[in-house]
Amino acid sequence: MEIGFIGLGKMGFPMARRLIEAKHQLTVFDTRQQAVDKLVALGAQAASSSKDIADRCETVLASLPSLQASLEVATGSGGVIEGKRVKRFVDLSTVGSQMAARIHGRLAKKNIVQIDSPVSGGVGGAEKGTLAVMVSGPRADCELIKPALGAIGKVFFIGEKPGSAQTMKLANNFLSATAMVATSEAVVMGVKAGLDPAVMIDVINAGSGLNTASRDKFPRSVLPRSFDFGFATGLMVKDVRLALEEMKSLGLSMEVAEAVGRLWEVIIRDEGAESDFTAAIKPIEKAAGVVVGGGKGGATGK
Repeated sequence: MEIGFIGLGKMGFPMARRLIEAKHQLTVFDTRQQAVDKLVALGAQAASSSKDIADRCETVLASLPSLQASLEVATGSGGVIEGKRVKRFVDLSTVGSQMAARIHGRLAKKNIVQIDSPVSGGVGGAEKGTLAVMVSGPRADCELIKPALGAIGKVFFIGEKPGSAQTMKLANNFLSATAMVATSEAVVMGVKAGLDPAVMIDVINAGSGLNTASRDKFPRSVLPRSFDFGFATGLMVKDVRLALEEMKSLGLSMEVAEAVGRLWEVIIRDEGAESDFTAAIKPIEKAAGVVVGGGKGGATGK
């Protein structure tokens, strides 16, 4: 299948590489020439702009870091909307249902189908091709691109309503964000009381408290204090903010979500947008006066 791919960052690059490995004909564009050159060396063709890709490919995928980037790439000057050949725009980014509907409306005027396709599973999932790929849009178009999306993960059809897959992604990432900070608070409590955090994580993972943070993030990135899981704090905060906006627009009660949102605002303030989101534990440690992990004993007091 001929596919255009825009955005070759931490998630986009391995997804694009997997499409090449699956024998799809890929044309790529990114503002960083080095990323483009690496994929060209693997068999991709290079494009000079988003419009150039949309002039050459009927199906254009994009993996972008912000709502504004998705809007500009899809509908801005020199964007996909100006392409001569494009028939469908597949947004792998997380932009929320309102922005997805906005992009859908603009592209529809040019008879371009918008397909929401946010992914979950992090850089590791992108590398291995094990992402959860959430898709919403016209079923026929979704079925047409399913073989390509299957190269990057397991595809879930959410519905035909524009933005439905975005709502699903926000629900997923809200739970991920909550697990990270809740597990941090639980482990910091134990360390403050004198428990070994490594033993705590083993017990949690053998019991009913098991979650993605205790199972994956803590053993790999928190207890060793490498904080290198591969997802930026700024991106997680973006997703939490979008989830809160979605909940508010639906008139929901948000006691847990608002508390989680406030804590992530502290984390981005203290650790910065470029920090790894596993550094979420640091402000919690600071407030408690302990440090979790980093040695055989697992904890040191301050």
